Amino acid sequence: MAQIIKAYSQEVPAFRFIGRKYTNKDRVNGNYSAKWGEWFQNGWFDQVEKMTDKKRDYEDSDAYIGLMRCKENEEFEYWIGIFMPEGTKISEGFSYIDFPKSRLGVCWVYGKECDLYMHEEECAKELVSKGFEIIPDKKGVYWFFERYGCPRFTTPDDKGNVILDICHYIK
Repeated sequence: MAQIIKAYSQEVPAFRFIGRKYTNKDRVNGNYSAKWGEWFQNGWFDQVEKMTDKKRDYEDSDAYIGLMRCKENEEFEYWIGIFMPEGTKISEGFSYIDFPKSRLGVCWVYGKECDLYMHEEECAKELVSKGFEIIPDKKGVYWFFERYGCPRFTTPDDKGNVILDICHYIK
C-alpha cells in the first residue's frame, strides 16, 4: 500500500515542457503505461534531451514527467515528456507548453510501483493540510504531474519500494 511520506514546497524556474499529449481515448486498461512503453521503445526521451545543451540546474530537473491538465468541462489531458530550459526549440513530432517561474507542492508517495499511481487527489489534500494553496493557471487550468526522480523512483529500497513525486502548482 502506498503512503505519502513527505510534503514540501519547491521553487522552480520558468521552463518548457516538451512531450506528447494523450487523452482518455489513449488509455489502455485504464492507464497510460502503454504510452510510456512507446516512449522508451522509440527513444523519445533521448530525442527530447538532445534538443538543447543548456543545463537544467534545479532539483530533479532530469526527471521524466507525466503531466496532467484538468479544467472543468474540458477534456482531460495526459502528457509524457521532460521539462527543458525555456525557449528550447522542439523537433518535429513533439509539442510544448511553457510554464513561468513557479512554486510546486511536492508529495513523495512511497510503496510498490504498482500502488503509486492515481494519488493526485490525496496529495492535494495533504498539501492543503500543510497550509499550501493549490492554484490554477491564468486560464483556470489545473496542472499537476508525476515526477519520476532518480534514484528515488528507479532504485527500489531493501523492501522493494520506490518513491513517485506527485506535484501540484501552489501559491
